[in-house]
Amino acid sequence: MTMQSRLLISVYAPALEGDDGRALAAVHEMERALPGLRLEWEVSKEGRLVALPQRDAWLAEAEQRGEFPLLCNGDESNPVTITGLRRPASLLPGGQPQLQVHAKLPLDIAAASRVLEGIAKGTHAFWGHASPKGFGSEVAQQMRNTTHGPALSPRGLPMLTPPDEIRSPEIPHHLGWLNYWSAAAARNIGFPDAARDAELVSRARRTETGGWVVRLTDTPLDFNKPDHLTALLRAYERFPEIGGRSGR
Repeated sequence: MTMQSRLLISVYAPALEGDDGRALAAVHEMERALPGLRLEWEVSKEGRLVALPQRDAWLAEAEQRGEFPLLCNGDESNPVTITGLRRPASLLPGGQPQLQVHAKLPLDIAAASRVLEGIAKGTHAFWGHASPKGFGSEVAQQMRNTTHGPALSPRGLPMLTPPDEIRSPEIPHHLGWLNYWSAAAARNIGFPDAARDAELVSRARRTETGGWVVRLTDTPLDFNKPDHLTALLRAYERFPEIGGRSGR
């Protein structure tokens, strides 16, 4: 399987509060974005697929415990999954706990934007991104470990502040191929600016909730393509708030 044959979607949202319905809403939105998809299976501790004939009730019960367990489509040859993780306040911006939802699916350029927006809408996400497999290892190389570390990553991209040092949960930790910015996140980073963002706006779409989905490159981000790296670097230069860099 090639690096770009899988799409990884991550959104960052307020922590679950009992059965607030956001986990189920995210699943429904993902199914709506991918007609024919049914996320009605779980994976047992032994790694076996287990059908969930009462999926909605099962997930609602898990939500009451503050959990968003992994769901999948039951197709081992073409897997689609979604799950949520509770992240403690000590590791996150503003000292607030979060729900981080991660989905994996076959790369479908046409559907990627819909899936990202749907999951973000269902969870009331602050921000999120959709990027090809392998993207996380690249971002890891941008993470600043010490104040005296290098100014740039091996790819020449700016170093990023660890999430727990970013001032607000509504500031994205980094950029991806497709970027979801809630209305609050867009305000925090200053998007859109009529004088500076014409090109990005031409690649962007306003969401039903007043946020934005912004595509950095026409095809999925490939760090081995100079024009893709240039687009990524230009976006980081435009939005110094992203990654908590504006005060450095």
